[in-house]
Amino acid sequence: MSKELEEGSRLTLDFEKLKKVANCGADVLPVAVQDAETGELLIIAYANKEAFEHTLKTGHATFWSTSRNELWEKGATSGDVLQIVEIRVNCEQNSLLYLVRPLGKGACHTKDSKGVARSSCYYRRIVDGGKLEKLPE
Repeated sequence: MSKELEEGSRLTLDFEKLKKVANCGADVLPVAVQDAETGELLIIAYANKEAFEHTLKTGHATFWSTSRNELWEKGATSGDVLQIVEIRVNCEQNSLLYLVRPLGKGACHTKDSKGVARSSCYYRRIVDGGKLEKLPE
């Protein structure tokens, strides 16, 4: 990922993401991850059967990385583990909601101005018809 994409103020939405996900070679479904205490949306990720079973077994949010094509246990290297509180499934059983308790400093792989992982991947808002603005830290 580029610094401009992750930190910049230019809006460059990836409308091809689902096409990339469909071509990643794994059968996956989307997982919304929400802080069980605050209700804050932390990330949207994807899980295949292996990632889902690993989540159930360990009690830690685990996903399938559609860009690296590998199992991704959130926090395994950063320490920013997302402990499962509850798992919900939608009516069509084609997406999941993980209600979690963050055990580290954040859920996002990007860092704030102090070098700390951001609590959520949703740290910018769209203003003025298409410019990105960071939320106050």
